[in-house]
Amino acid sequence: MDAETQNNIILKFDDVSISYTPGVNAVKNVTADIRKNSITAIMGPSGCGKSTLLRAVNRMHELYPHITTTGKILINGIDILKTDPIKVRRMAGMVFQRPNPFPTMSIYQNVIAGYSLNGINLPKQEKDAIVEECLRNVGLWDEVKDSLNKKGTFLSGGQQQRLCIARALALKPDVLLMDEPTSALDPIATNRIEDLLVGLKDQLTIVIVTHNMSQAARISDYSMFMYLGDLVEFDSTQKMFTNPNDKRTEEYLNGRFG
Repeated sequence: MDAETQNNIILKFDDVSISYTPGVNAVKNVTADIRKNSITAIMGPSGCGKSTLLRAVNRMHELYPHITTTGKILINGIDILKTDPIKVRRMAGMVFQRPNPFPTMSIYQNVIAGYSLNGINLPKQEKDAIVEECLRNVGLWDEVKDSLNKKGTFLSGGQQQRLCIARALALKPDVLLMDEPTSALDPIATNRIEDLLVGLKDQLTIVIVTHNMSQAARISDYSMFMYLGDLVEFDSTQKMFTNPNDKRTEEYLNGRFG
């Protein structure tokens, strides 16, 4: 790998394995380099390890004592498995499958929740600016600017998911992790989220787990295909969809399994 390519790598998986039960790996020895300012889709059939790999970047597995992660995961050269999880979650924001705005918080409070929950006090003027900037970034500002004190749960599903993306963006992460963020949304809301993600990659790097192959083809620059815990193939999306290297990838993309 030349120096320019090396400098363009923001997230690095180095021989990462994850197990839920001793001796049985749900993710097996995954090595991959994720480029800055790109969208990388992780695809594969249910139970192949996609979400397990994604959640390891956000250190979510540590909430469950029986899950073990080995190998290295680096963001900007920092080994996140040896870093304070709160710092890691500022570097890597997470958006989940179902919109999950904090139900007791207003729209305004939801956006800056990352600061308040971590005890980071900001002047009101700065909070106001962050809320407006993040809501503008997700195309919500004009829809909610007169309702900032209402609960986030009064919004539609698509609006709630954009609010959750705004909440993740507020801490200015380097990487945005998304676990099937549109699977609970209708086609119109899905289209808005996809347009939003393509627009956001100028600001940060996006890694998205998706079951939706056409979504991966539409919005991702690179794709990872996982099967039974293995990373079978990792390439540019165009190359993978037109000329995959592995027969299992071809069969999955042609709908023959998964």
